[in-house]
Amino acid sequence: MAQVWVGVDAGKQAHHAAAVDVGGRVLWSTRVANDQQAIADLIRRVGAGDEVVWAVDLVGCETALLRAMLALAGQQTLYIPGRTVKTMADGFAGEAKTDARDAVVIANTARMRHDFLPVETPTELIAKLALLVAHRADLVEDWVRTVNRLRRLMLGISPVLERALTFTNVATLILISAFQTPEQIRAAGREQLVAHLRRHRAVNAVKVADQALAAAAEQDLTLPGQDTAANLAAELATHLLQLHRRMRNIDKAIEAAFSDHPQAGIIRSLPGMGALAAAEFIVAVGDLSTFASPDHLAAYAGLAPVARDSGKRVANLRRPQRYNRRLRHVFYMSSLSTLRMNGPSRDYYQRKRAEGRKHQQALIALARRRVDVLWALLRDNRCFQLQPPSTTPA
Repeated sequence: MAQVWVGVDAGKQAHHAAAVDVGGRVLWSTRVANDQQAIADLIRRVGAGDEVVWAVDLVGCETALLRAMLALAGQQTLYIPGRTVKTMADGFAGEAKTDARDAVVIANTARMRHDFLPVETPTELIAKLALLVAHRADLVEDWVRTVNRLRRLMLGISPVLERALTFTNVATLILISAFQTPEQIRAAGREQLVAHLRRHRAVNAVKVADQALAAAAEQDLTLPGQDTAANLAAELATHLLQLHRRMRNIDKAIEAAFSDHPQAGIIRSLPGMGALAAAEFIVAVGDLSTFASPDHLAAYAGLAPVARDSGKRVANLRRPQRYNRRLRHVFYMSSLSTLRMNGPSRDYYQRKRAEGRKHQQALIALARRRVDVLWALLRDNRCFQLQPPSTTPA
Protein backbone atom coordinates (compact mmCIF):
# COMPACT_ATOMS: atom_id res chain seq x y z
CA MET A 1 0.00 0.00 0.00
CA ALA A 2 1.55 3.29 -1.11
CA GLN A 3 1.31 6.52 0.85
CA VAL A 4 -0.01 9.55 -1.00
CA TRP A 5 -0.48 13.12 0.17
CA VAL A 6 -2.96 15.28 -1.73
CA GLY A 7 -2.82 19.06 -1.33
CA VAL A 8 -5.78 21.19 -2.38
CA ASP A 9 -5.41 24.90 -3.03
CA ALA A 10 -9.02 25.93 -2.48
CA GLY A 11 -10.97 28.45 -4.51
CA LYS A 12 -14.56 29.59 -4.85
CA GLN A 13 -15.35 28.20 -8.31
CA ALA A 14 -12.57 25.62 -8.65
CA HIS A 15 -9.74 24.00 -6.67
CA HIS A 16 -6.31 22.81 -7.73
CA ALA A 17 -5.19 19.44 -6.38
CA ALA A 18 -1.75 17.86 -6.47
CA ALA A 19 -0.56 14.48 -5.17
CA VAL A 20 2.95 13.63 -3.96
CA ASP A 21 4.48 10.33 -2.88
CA VAL A 22 6.62 9.54 0.14
CA GLY A 23 9.67 11.07 -1.54
CA GLY A 24 7.92 14.32 -2.45
CA ARG A 25 7.67 13.49 -6.16
CA VAL A 26 4.61 14.99 -7.84
CA LEU A 27 2.38 12.18 -9.07
CA TRP A 28 -0.22 14.36 -10.73
CA SER A 29 -1.59 17.89 -10.63
CA THR A 30 -5.01 18.95 -11.88
CA ARG A 31 -7.66 21.61 -11.67
CA VAL A 32 -11.05 20.43 -10.38
CA ALA A 33 -14.34 22.30 -10.44
CA ASN A 34 -16.10 22.91 -7.14
CA ASP A 35 -19.05 20.62 -7.87
CA GLN A 36 -20.07 17.16 -6.70
CA GLN A 37 -19.31 15.16 -9.83
CA ALA A 38 -15.84 16.66 -10.36
CA ILE A 39 -14.87 16.10 -6.72
CA ALA A 40 -16.17 12.52 -6.86
CA ASP A 41 -14.00 11.87 -9.93
CA LEU A 42 -11.00 13.34 -8.06
CA ILE A 43 -11.52 11.02 -5.08
CA ARG A 44 -11.76 7.99 -7.36
CA ARG A 45 -8.59 9.06 -9.15
CA VAL A 46 -6.51 8.71 -5.99
CA GLY A 47 -7.11 4.98 -5.86
CA ALA A 48 -8.64 2.69 -3.29
CA GLY A 49 -5.40 0.82 -2.61
CA ASP A 50 -3.40 3.84 -1.45
CA GLU A 51 -3.13 5.33 2.03
CA VAL A 52 -4.19 8.90 1.32
CA VAL A 53 -3.94 12.03 3.46
CA TRP A 54 -5.74 15.11 2.18
CA ALA A 55 -4.77 18.66 3.14
CA VAL A 56 -6.61 21.94 2.52
CA ASP A 57 -5.70 25.56 3.20
CA LEU A 58 -9.27 26.76 3.84
CA VAL A 59 -12.01 25.40 6.08
CA GLY A 60 -14.73 27.87 5.14
CA CYS A 61 -17.65 27.66 2.76
CA GLU A 62 -15.25 27.32 -0.17
CA THR A 63 -14.31 23.77 0.84
CA ALA A 64 -17.58 22.71 2.48
CA LEU A 65 -18.56 20.40 -0.40
CA LEU A 66 -15.06 18.95 -0.69
CA ARG A 67 -14.75 18.22 3.03
CA ALA A 68 -18.22 16.70 3.20
CA MET A 69 -17.49 14.32 0.34
CA LEU A 70 -14.10 13.37 1.79
CA ALA A 71 -15.73 12.62 5.15
CA LEU A 72 -18.37 10.53 3.40
CA ALA A 73 -15.61 8.58 1.63
CA GLY A 74 -13.79 7.98 4.93
CA GLN A 75 -10.76 10.08 3.98
CA GLN A 76 -8.63 11.99 6.51
CA THR A 77 -8.33 15.73 5.91
CA LEU A 78 -5.81 18.06 7.51
CA TYR A 79 -6.03 21.83 7.78
CA ILE A 80 -2.87 23.79 6.94
CA PRO A 81 -3.21 27.54 7.55
CA GLY A 82 -2.46 29.89 4.70
CA ARG A 83 0.28 31.59 6.71
CA THR A 84 2.08 28.26 7.02
CA VAL A 85 1.70 27.59 3.30
CA LYS A 86 3.21 30.98 2.49
CA THR A 87 6.15 30.36 4.82
CA MET A 88 6.77 26.83 3.53
CA ALA A 89 6.67 28.04 -0.10
CA ASP A 90 9.99 29.84 0.46
CA GLY A 91 11.64 26.48 1.12
CA PHE A 92 10.84 25.11 -2.33
CA ALA A 93 12.47 25.93 -5.65
CA GLY A 94 11.06 28.74 -7.76
CA GLU A 95 9.45 32.06 -7.01
CA ALA A 96 6.22 31.65 -8.98
CA LYS A 97 2.88 32.02 -7.21
CA THR A 98 0.39 29.71 -8.87
CA ASP A 99 -2.42 27.48 -7.67
CA ALA A 100 -0.55 24.40 -8.92
CA ARG A 101 2.58 25.29 -6.94
CA ASP A 102 0.57 26.07 -3.81
CA ALA A 103 -1.16 22.67 -4.05
CA VAL A 104 2.24 20.93 -4.20
CA VAL A 105 3.47 22.98 -1.22
CA ILE A 106 0.35 22.01 0.78
CA ALA A 107 0.83 18.32 -0.03
CA ASN A 108 4.54 18.35 0.90
CA THR A 109 3.85 20.27 4.10
CA ALA A 110 1.37 17.60 5.17
CA ARG A 111 3.93 14.94 4.24
CA MET A 112 6.77 16.47 6.29
CA ARG A 113 4.87 17.70 9.33
CA HIS A 114 2.65 15.55 11.51
CA ASP A 115 1.34 18.13 14.00
CA PHE A 116 -1.60 19.47 11.99
CA LEU A 117 -5.06 18.84 13.36
CA PRO A 118 -7.56 16.87 11.28
CA VAL A 119 -10.59 18.71 9.99
CA GLU A 120 -13.68 17.36 11.68
CA THR A 121 -17.03 17.57 9.92
CA PRO A 122 -19.05 20.06 11.97
CA THR A 123 -22.37 19.05 13.39
CA GLU A 124 -25.53 20.69 12.13
CA LEU A 125 -25.68 22.87 15.26
CA ILE A 126 -22.09 24.11 14.98
CA ALA A 127 -22.50 24.76 11.25
CA LYS A 128 -25.65 26.76 11.97
CA LEU A 129 -23.97 28.77 14.72
CA ALA A 130 -20.95 29.43 12.50
CA LEU A 131 -23.14 30.88 9.76
CA LEU A 132 -25.15 33.02 12.17
CA VAL A 133 -22.07 34.35 13.95
CA ALA A 134 -20.31 35.14 10.67
CA HIS A 135 -23.40 36.90 9.33
CA ARG A 136 -23.67 38.99 12.50
CA ALA A 137 -20.01 39.98 12.16
CA ASP A 138 -20.73 41.18 8.62
CA LEU A 139 -23.67 43.23 9.86
CA VAL A 140 -21.51 44.80 12.58
CA GLU A 141 -18.89 45.78 10.01
CA ASP A 142 -21.60 47.33 7.85
CA TRP A 143 -22.95 49.14 10.94
CA VAL A 144 -19.58 50.65 11.84
CA ARG A 145 -18.87 51.70 8.26
CA THR A 146 -22.31 53.33 7.86
CA VAL A 147 -22.08 55.17 11.19
CA ASN A 148 -18.77 56.70 10.11
CA ARG A 149 -20.28 57.75 6.78
CA LEU A 150 -23.25 59.32 8.58
CA ARG A 151 -21.04 61.27 10.96
CA ARG A 152 -19.00 62.58 8.05
CA LEU A 153 -22.16 63.81 6.30
CA MET A 154 -23.38 65.48 9.48
CA LEU A 155 -20.07 67.36 9.72
CA GLY A 156 -20.95 68.95 6.38
CA ILE A 157 -24.32 70.02 7.81
CA SER A 158 -23.54 71.07 11.39
CA PRO A 159 -20.36 70.14 13.27
CA VAL A 160 -21.92 71.06 16.61
CA LEU A 161 -24.90 68.80 15.88
CA GLU A 162 -22.55 65.93 14.97
CA ARG A 163 -20.63 66.47 18.20
CA ALA A 164 -23.71 66.64 20.43
CA LEU A 165 -25.51 63.50 19.22
CA THR A 166 -24.54 59.85 19.63
CA PHE A 167 -25.03 58.15 16.29
CA THR A 168 -24.96 54.62 17.71
CA ASN A 169 -28.08 55.51 19.70
CA VAL A 170 -31.35 54.35 18.14
CA ALA A 171 -33.16 57.51 19.27
CA THR A 172 -30.61 59.66 17.44
CA LEU A 173 -31.05 57.63 14.26
CA ILE A 174 -34.84 58.02 14.49
CA LEU A 175 -34.40 61.77 14.84
CA ILE A 176 -31.92 62.09 11.95
CA SER A 177 -34.10 59.99 9.65
CA ALA A 178 -36.69 62.83 9.78
CA PHE A 179 -34.77 65.99 10.79
CA GLN A 180 -31.19 66.51 9.62
CA THR A 181 -30.41 70.25 9.53
CA PRO A 182 -30.43 72.81 12.34
CA GLU A 183 -33.20 74.72 10.53
CA GLN A 184 -35.44 71.65 10.42
CA ILE A 185 -34.83 70.88 14.08
CA ARG A 186 -35.57 74.46 15.18
CA ALA A 187 -38.67 74.64 12.97
CA ALA A 188 -40.03 71.38 14.38
CA GLY A 189 -39.72 72.49 17.99
CA ARG A 190 -39.46 70.50 21.15
CA GLU A 191 -42.99 69.09 21.23
CA GLN A 192 -42.89 67.78 17.66
CA LEU A 193 -39.44 66.24 18.13
CA VAL A 194 -40.50 64.46 21.33
CA ALA A 195 -43.75 63.29 19.73
CA HIS A 196 -41.88 61.91 16.72
CA LEU A 197 -39.41 60.02 18.91
CA ARG A 198 -42.11 58.60 21.16
CA ARG A 199 -44.22 57.59 18.18
CA HIS A 200 -41.29 55.41 17.09
CA ARG A 201 -40.78 54.11 20.67
CA ALA A 202 -37.41 55.78 21.18
CA VAL A 203 -35.78 55.63 24.61
CA ASN A 204 -34.89 58.95 26.31
CA ALA A 205 -36.91 60.93 23.78
CA VAL A 206 -36.91 64.15 25.81
CA LYS A 207 -33.16 64.05 26.44
CA VAL A 208 -32.29 63.48 22.76
CA ALA A 209 -34.69 66.22 21.63
CA ASP A 210 -33.21 68.73 24.09
CA GLN A 211 -29.66 67.88 22.97
CA ALA A 212 -30.59 68.37 19.30
CA LEU A 213 -32.34 71.68 19.98
CA ALA A 214 -29.42 73.01 22.02
CA ALA A 215 -26.97 72.11 19.26
CA ALA A 216 -29.21 73.50 16.48
CA ALA A 217 -29.47 76.84 18.30
CA GLU A 218 -25.70 77.38 17.97
CA GLN A 219 -25.64 77.46 14.15
CA ASP A 220 -27.78 79.56 11.81
CA LEU A 221 -25.43 79.37 8.79
CA THR A 222 -26.39 77.17 5.83
CA LEU A 223 -23.41 75.26 4.44
CA PRO A 224 -22.96 74.51 0.72
CA GLY A 225 -24.54 71.23 -0.37
CA GLN A 226 -26.54 70.99 2.85
CA ASP A 227 -29.75 69.76 1.21
CA THR A 228 -27.99 66.95 -0.63
CA ALA A 229 -26.11 65.93 2.52
CA ALA A 230 -29.38 65.97 4.47
CA ASN A 231 -31.06 63.59 2.01
CA LEU A 232 -28.09 61.21 2.12
CA ALA A 233 -27.98 61.39 5.93
CA ALA A 234 -31.67 60.46 6.11
CA GLU A 235 -31.03 57.42 3.90
CA LEU A 236 -28.07 56.30 6.02
CA ALA A 237 -30.02 56.75 9.26
CA THR A 238 -32.86 54.64 7.88
CA HIS A 239 -30.36 51.99 6.77
CA LEU A 240 -28.81 51.92 10.24
CA LEU A 241 -32.23 51.40 11.83
CA GLN A 242 -32.78 48.45 9.50
CA LEU A 243 -29.35 47.05 10.40
CA HIS A 244 -30.18 47.39 14.08
CA ARG A 245 -33.36 45.36 13.66
CA ARG A 246 -31.52 42.71 11.65
CA MET A 247 -28.81 42.39 14.33
CA ARG A 248 -31.46 41.99 17.03
CA ASN A 249 -33.12 39.23 15.02
CA ILE A 250 -29.76 37.51 14.49
CA ASP A 251 -29.02 37.73 18.23
CA LYS A 252 -32.33 36.01 18.95
CA ALA A 253 -31.56 33.31 16.38
CA ILE A 254 -28.10 32.74 17.88
CA GLU A 255 -29.50 32.45 21.40
CA ALA A 256 -32.21 30.03 20.25
CA ALA A 257 -29.73 27.88 18.34
CA PHE A 258 -27.16 27.86 21.14
CA SER A 259 -29.74 26.74 23.68
CA ASP A 260 -29.83 23.38 21.84
CA HIS A 261 -26.18 22.69 22.69
CA PRO A 262 -25.87 20.01 25.39
CA GLN A 263 -23.43 22.11 27.44
CA ALA A 264 -25.07 25.48 26.85
CA GLY A 265 -26.02 25.91 30.50
CA ILE A 266 -22.48 25.15 31.65
CA ILE A 267 -20.86 27.70 29.35
CA ARG A 268 -23.47 30.36 30.12
CA SER A 269 -23.01 29.81 33.85
CA LEU A 270 -19.52 31.33 33.71
CA PRO A 271 -19.88 35.06 34.49
CA GLY A 272 -19.44 37.23 31.41
CA MET A 273 -20.32 34.51 28.89
CA GLY A 274 -23.40 35.78 27.09
CA ALA A 275 -25.15 33.96 24.29
CA LEU A 276 -23.03 35.55 21.55
CA ALA A 277 -19.70 34.95 23.32
CA ALA A 278 -20.69 31.38 24.15
CA ALA A 279 -21.73 30.72 20.54
CA GLU A 280 -18.43 32.13 19.25
CA PHE A 281 -16.58 29.88 21.71
CA ILE A 282 -18.39 26.80 20.41
CA VAL A 283 -17.72 27.78 16.79
CA ALA A 284 -14.01 28.38 17.45
CA VAL A 285 -13.39 25.30 19.61
CA GLY A 286 -15.84 22.74 18.26
CA ASP A 287 -15.05 19.52 20.08
CA LEU A 288 -13.12 20.23 23.29
CA SER A 289 -11.48 16.80 23.12
CA THR A 290 -9.31 18.17 20.30
CA PHE A 291 -7.25 20.01 22.93
CA ALA A 292 -5.15 17.87 25.23
CA SER A 293 -5.15 20.34 28.13
CA PRO A 294 -6.27 23.85 29.10
CA ASP A 295 -2.75 25.02 28.30
CA HIS A 296 -3.28 23.84 24.72
CA LEU A 297 -6.57 25.74 24.57
CA ALA A 298 -4.94 28.87 26.02
CA ALA A 299 -2.18 28.70 23.41
CA TYR A 300 -4.82 28.35 20.67
CA ALA A 301 -6.51 31.48 22.04
CA GLY A 302 -3.23 33.42 22.11
CA LEU A 303 -3.24 33.76 25.90
CA ALA A 304 0.00 31.84 26.52
CA PRO A 305 3.34 33.65 25.98
CA VAL A 306 5.90 32.27 23.55
CA ALA A 307 9.56 31.84 24.54
CA ARG A 308 12.19 33.74 22.55
CA ASP A 309 15.44 32.57 24.12
CA SER A 310 18.85 32.64 22.53
CA GLY A 311 22.24 32.03 24.17
CA LYS A 312 22.35 33.76 27.56
CA ARG A 313 18.99 35.38 26.97
CA VAL A 314 16.58 33.14 28.84
CA ALA A 315 13.02 33.59 30.09
CA ASN A 316 12.43 36.03 27.25
CA LEU A 317 8.71 35.84 26.51
CA ARG A 318 6.76 37.58 23.77
CA ARG A 319 3.19 37.78 22.58
CA PRO A 320 2.21 34.98 20.16
CA GLN A 321 1.61 35.81 16.52
CA ARG A 322 -0.38 32.76 15.42
CA TYR A 323 -3.61 32.09 17.29
CA ASN A 324 -7.38 32.13 16.85
CA ARG A 325 -8.29 35.79 17.11
CA ARG A 326 -12.01 35.18 17.51
CA LEU A 327 -11.37 32.89 20.49
CA ARG A 328 -9.04 35.43 22.06
CA HIS A 329 -11.71 38.09 21.54
CA VAL A 330 -14.24 35.89 23.34
CA PHE A 331 -12.12 35.47 26.47
CA TYR A 332 -10.91 39.09 26.40
CA MET A 333 -14.36 40.67 26.13
CA SER A 334 -16.00 38.25 28.54
CA SER A 335 -13.26 39.00 31.08
CA LEU A 336 -13.75 42.72 30.55
CA SER A 337 -17.48 42.44 31.22
CA THR A 338 -16.88 40.74 34.58
CA LEU A 339 -15.03 43.80 35.93
CA ARG A 340 -18.37 45.59 36.36
CA MET A 341 -19.63 43.07 38.92
CA ASN A 342 -18.33 41.87 42.26
CA GLY A 343 -16.91 38.38 42.25
CA PRO A 344 -13.74 36.30 41.97
CA SER A 345 -12.91 37.63 38.49
CA ARG A 346 -12.87 41.23 39.66
CA ASP A 347 -10.90 40.29 42.79
CA TYR A 348 -8.29 38.50 40.68
CA TYR A 349 -8.00 41.50 38.34
CA GLN A 350 -7.53 43.91 41.23
CA ARG A 351 -4.91 41.62 42.77
CA LYS A 352 -2.93 41.69 39.51
CA ARG A 353 -3.20 45.47 39.36
CA ALA A 354 -1.93 45.67 42.93
CA GLU A 355 1.09 43.59 41.83
CA GLY A 356 1.99 46.34 39.37
CA ARG A 357 0.42 44.94 36.20
CA LYS A 358 -1.05 47.32 33.65
CA HIS A 359 -4.73 47.11 32.76
CA GLN A 360 -4.24 45.03 29.62
CA GLN A 361 -1.74 42.72 31.33
CA ALA A 362 -4.09 42.10 34.24
CA LEU A 363 -6.99 41.53 31.86
CA ILE A 364 -5.04 38.97 29.83
CA ALA A 365 -4.01 37.21 33.05
CA LEU A 366 -7.69 37.06 34.04
CA ALA A 367 -8.62 35.69 30.62
CA ARG A 368 -5.96 33.02 30.97
CA ARG A 369 -7.35 32.02 34.35
CA ARG A 370 -10.87 31.83 32.95
CA VAL A 371 -9.65 29.34 30.33
CA ASP A 372 -8.73 26.95 33.14
CA VAL A 373 -12.07 27.50 34.87
CA LEU A 374 -14.14 26.92 31.74
CA TRP A 375 -12.06 23.86 30.86
CA ALA A 376 -12.69 22.35 34.29
CA LEU A 377 -16.42 23.07 34.08
CA LEU A 378 -16.76 21.39 30.69
CA ARG A 379 -14.57 18.47 31.77
CA ASP A 380 -16.59 17.83 34.93
CA ASN A 381 -19.90 18.68 33.21
CA ARG A 382 -21.02 21.03 35.96
CA CYS A 383 -22.09 24.67 36.16
CA PHE A 384 -20.06 27.47 37.69
CA GLN A 385 -20.63 28.25 41.35
CA LEU A 386 -18.87 30.56 43.76
CA GLN A 387 -18.31 27.87 46.35
CA PRO A 388 -16.00 25.02 45.25
CA PRO A 389 -17.71 21.63 45.02
CA SER A 390 -17.33 19.33 47.99
CA THR A 391 -14.98 16.42 47.51
CA THR A 392 -14.91 13.09 49.30
CA PRO A 393 -11.42 12.02 50.42
CA ALA A 394 -10.23 8.72 49.01
